[in-house]
Amino acid sequence: MSRERTYSWEDPKVFVDAAAGLAGLDFLNRIGSGELPLVPAGATTNILPVAVGDGWAEFEMQPEEWHYNPIGSVHGGMIAGLADSALGCAVHTKLPAGAGYTSLDLNIKFTRAANLDSGLLRCRAEVVTIGRRTATAEAKVLDDRGRVVAHAIATCLLFS
Repeated sequence: MSRERTYSWEDPKVFVDAAAGLAGLDFLNRIGSGELPLVPAGATTNILPVAVGDGWAEFEMQPEEWHYNPIGSVHGGMIAGLADSALGCAVHTKLPAGAGYTSLDLNIKFTRAANLDSGLLRCRAEVVTIGRRTATAEAKVLDDRGRVVAHAIATCLLFS
């Protein structure tokens, strides 16, 4: 049986303009408060910010059928996207206005399958190191019973 999904998103220029003049934590808090809209990637994947603080970020994703791979579980790329969102935003919280970042690498280890029965998946990431040119962060993705679905580490290139 065919299923359908529709959604909308905001013009990404809204975020580019806002990010240029705000420190990372201030920028992310404006998204969290609704002062800035949900980012297009979040609208597409349903990977949503929960909370951010100095050096950490939490995101969540409710598994849906449209997240599934051909063998009936959440596609690993969706879980990697959840982890990458939290990892990058954890680093972003440490950056001053005018500074940016991009992922250099993402290393993820999957420890169990996720599906509709997993309940809400939550990922908390924390900055491990931050220097002049690079930062690292680590994260765990947990199901609603507190079981580790995946753990990840990322390195980000910092620039201004």
